[in-house]
Amino acid sequence: MAGISKWYVIHTYSGYENKVKDNIVKVVENRKMQDQILEVKVPTEIVTEIKENGEKKEVERKIFPGYVLVKLAVEEVKDELTMSDDAWYVIRNTRGVTGFVGPESKPVPLSEKEVLALGVEKRIVEVNYNVGDFVNIIDGPLADFSGIVEEIDVDKDFVRVRISMFGRETPVEFELGQVELAVND
Repeated sequence: MAGISKWYVIHTYSGYENKVKDNIVKVVENRKMQDQILEVKVPTEIVTEIKENGEKKEVERKIFPGYVLVKLAVEEVKDELTMSDDAWYVIRNTRGVTGFVGPESKPVPLSEKEVLALGVEKRIVEVNYNVGDFVNIIDGPLADFSGIVEEIDVDKDFVRVRISMFGRETPVEFELGQVELAVND
């Protein structure tokens, strides 16, 4: 298959997400389909629950109960992205799967924006600036502004920059990729 891959969402019975994931992974290994079904994920988050007695406990919780995300190799056929019939069959006939998410159960891939918003894949942003550096804002409503970096948090994908607006110094938070090191001419 070609080098194109897309994320799809499959609907499962609630509570069967991990079982569905494990079954798909097992079939992929057994049938040597690693070039067609590239990755299977059940998005989760760590949440702190507070019990009645005040005890705090960290719990892993599914972000989208009843859904599993699969990354599939796709081909472009007549200006349309399609997965292999084998991959479709394996996923569709896995116990606990009710179908692909899309109109009339026709698989529709997630857009790049949706993938980033869901946090399924992390963008790797190279940060070539440090706290105290003078930077230019290159994206967003404040593009073309400049300022000084006050704080950088790579894990949370943000940088706080102190910019001058309306004659005042104002700290503003940006995503790491919205800022670049100012070049001295």
